[in-house]
Amino acid sequence: MSVLPNALIYNKGMIYFTKYAEKKFDILNKHKVYFTREQIEETLKLPDKTGKKGKYLTAQKNGIKVIYKREDEMIRIITFYPIK
Repeated sequence: MSVLPNALIYNKGMIYFTKYAEKKFDILNKHKVYFTREQIEETLKLPDKTGKKGKYLTAQKNGIKVIYKREDEMIRIITFYPIK
């Protein structure tokens, strides 16, 4: 298995940030909202709450909501945003 760029491997599969998810860091930074890749990955690995949004899965932790899709052994992050 080859590793994709922007991917992280952990025990539940590989985490991949879509191009939009990568851009989301800059979009939020312009609004003075700062998240790190590690925070997003931690939200997926150890969420406080999980759910569904349409055809996607969600994970929440520490004021972050991550929208993602599981594809075989890969978790594809679609987007993320701050929540109250």
